[in-house]
Amino acid sequence: MTDLYQIKNRSKYEVLLKQLPQHILFSVTEKIQRTINPAMLFAAGYKDFYGKRFYWKDPQDDLIIVSFGHVQTLQATQDDQDRFSYIENEWNQIINTAMIKNDYLVSGTGPLILGGFSFDQSTVKQEWESFANATFHIPQIMFTFTQGELYLTINLMTGVNDIDTLLSVEEHIQKLLQSIDAPQLSLPNIVQNNEIGADHWKQAVQKTIDRIRNGEMDKVVLARKMKIEFDQPILSEQVLYNLLKQQYESYIFALEVGNQSFIGASPERLIQKENEQILSTCLAGSIKRSQNLVEDEKLGHTLLQDEKNQKEHHFVVSMIKQVLQPFCKELSIPDSPTLMKMRDIQHLYTPVRGEVKDKHETIFKLVKALHPTPALGGIPRREAMATIRDVENMDRGFYGAPLGWVDYKGNGEFCVGIRSGLLKENEAYIYAGCGVVGDSNSDEEFKETSVKFKPMLRALGGNG
Repeated sequence: MTDLYQIKNRSKYEVLLKQLPQHILFSVTEKIQRTINPAMLFAAGYKDFYGKRFYWKDPQDDLIIVSFGHVQTLQATQDDQDRFSYIENEWNQIINTAMIKNDYLVSGTGPLILGGFSFDQSTVKQEWESFANATFHIPQIMFTFTQGELYLTINLMTGVNDIDTLLSVEEHIQKLLQSIDAPQLSLPNIVQNNEIGADHWKQAVQKTIDRIRNGEMDKVVLARKMKIEFDQPILSEQVLYNLLKQQYESYIFALEVGNQSFIGASPERLIQKENEQILSTCLAGSIKRSQNLVEDEKLGHTLLQDEKNQKEHHFVVSMIKQVLQPFCKELSIPDSPTLMKMRDIQHLYTPVRGEVKDKHETIFKLVKALHPTPALGGIPRREAMATIRDVENMDRGFYGAPLGWVDYKGNGEFCVGIRSGLLKENEAYIYAGCGVVGDSNSDEEFKETSVKFKPMLRALGGNG
């Protein structure tokens, strides 16, 4: 085998490994000089790491993460536990005893946990059972593309993982690098599409409108799903390549858990934390795009002037401001939204920037406080969530929930897992939601969710 990669100071690290106690995380990060296509790298891991891969790309390409294998999995499975605190505490216990070799002051390098939380842990699990209430992995091999550089992080859990020497991990890395090639990415044929419970969903929307008009709440976000069946198993890389071509300006992600994969292209950031600086996004209120430039501009102007959408957006801005203020010294929020234009849809968009008061304000606490925002839950949150459980009649799983990464220094980023779907062998489930307020119309909301299905439906080979 041609040597495509060799770990620096391997013999030194192997001696150190032998001296460490068992159940200690050992992590080594190196900068490597190599040009690699991240999506092709992800595909190259299919043979040895199918079911244990992760892909993350932010909208600006500031950070791309591709990882393989797991040295440890953190899962919150009890419905009565605080899943955010549980994952944070488990991660801290691992980091506090870890041996970390990382000479680079770069977020997203060194040991990370990669994964996400479910939308609602009290919902009876359906197709999402394998994902539990929260699932995060510490990867064995992780490539970080950032600031024009490429970093490789290798993690070992001493005395626990099957591949327990740096030499054998090195062989896996060489095999990955040698296997990078343009893969065959033809999608399997779609056998059947089924918009599950479409009539029931319209009735649920009308029922919710009535409750809002009766003063029980201000806004509820209702989602629905589509089941797609194929004549062969559909693979993460097949969908990932399409999303990268079609929705490149989004967060693009793939989280594999066994024979299932949560994959999508989300336009919405939940929270980013870089040292003390945080950035969140208010994204609510939407209208379709047009291929005609003049018509598209008219649609955007209509959205900016539309009272219903402005009201919906204001709910989100007010709530995120209210949630983040106790954590921050100061917040910076524009007075009015601008347009975020995606391929199929345009949104009202307002960024929220701030500086946390101290290091105890962790990204896990911020995620817990923010989720679900009014853009995915409603106002007031408790009443909206109760209505969703009552009328929606489905398990959202990780759809609409926080998905992302956290490094050992507490930096990290989570997007909101919308425009997404769940792949499982010959099946895929895709999800779409919309904000319901007092002057909503059930037929119009149904049309809006149909537009929001398009990115994933197209990526799966359907008529999006």
